[in-house]
Amino acid sequence: MPFTIAISKTRTPFKSNYWLQGFLVIFLAIWTSTLVGTSDLNNWILENVLVFVFLPFLIISYKKYQFSDVSYLLFCIYLCLHVYGSKYTYAENPLGYWLQDYFHSSRNHYDRIVHFSFGFLLAYPMREMFLRWLSFPKWVSWVLPIEITLSISGLYELIEWAVADVFFKAQGDAYLGTQGDIWDAQKDIALAFSGALLATTIVTVVKKVFNIYEEK
Repeated sequence: MPFTIAISKTRTPFKSNYWLQGFLVIFLAIWTSTLVGTSDLNNWILENVLVFVFLPFLIISYKKYQFSDVSYLLFCIYLCLHVYGSKYTYAENPLGYWLQDYFHSSRNHYDRIVHFSFGFLLAYPMREMFLRWLSFPKWVSWVLPIEITLSISGLYELIEWAVADVFFKAQGDAYLGTQGDIWDAQKDIALAFSGALLATTIVTVVKKVFNIYEEK
């Protein structure tokens, strides 16, 4: 079964797409395990608001538009990283603690990894959507993922502030996970922006090296 990329002319229906079925099974298994093993149910619910919004979008949009297998793989990886963080809270994530000890860091950087991944992993699917689904010009399809990543990251930090300081004060520290860093929000935004910029740069280089041309 072919593994499709953004420029592939055809898409494999879900019933025959074993790649997509596999991605879905893996995510649902990890998502379920995070709920069963969570150390803070209220935090898990808050963190998974993104998943509750994102999954219906992917399901509803599939009827009219299908992303490539590469994009669905990137979606899967990002959502798995996100829900794994929600299991323990980002600031107390075991993988983050292991990395902290290994690199002798002063904090648990798991939240930084996920913010970087937001830009790095989702820039490609966004570009595919703008180029193939909405038929935007090439240069717009390259610039918009970077701009939108920056905008959504800023908006997300505002939402975090509202949730933690206005609506759910009891969950504030666990949800924000600033770990005493007064510049945490700005660093998170910068990492997401850098991730999107790096992703678009890598795809540009790959296209030039392998002489890959797009229709639009």
